[in-house]
Amino acid sequence: MYAVYIIECADGTLYTGITTDLPRRFAQHQAGTAAKYTRAHGARRIAYQEEAPSRSAALVREAAIKKLPRREKLALIGRFRRGGRAPEQAAHEHATEHAQ
Repeated sequence: MYAVYIIECADGTLYTGITTDLPRRFAQHQAGTAAKYTRAHGARRIAYQEEAPSRSAALVREAAIKKLPRREKLALIGRFRRGGRAPEQAAHEHATEHAQ
């Protein structure tokens, strides 16, 4: 299983990525050994995360999130904080449930 995540950086910017082990990857971001962007901007916290069933699905979702305007990324983060799911994640889970 893969995770798609958004990290809030120390300067308030957002970084989006994918991984199979989010705690390990976030520790790498905090240590400055994961990505040049988070090394330069400082990883503050995981602001958002969702599961993806495969690497290809995670890459597609990551690309979609990266294309979103900042305000839509912040709305996604806000729904996540309130316990909601991303519309795409909810639709995927609904389709998966009905395929079984």
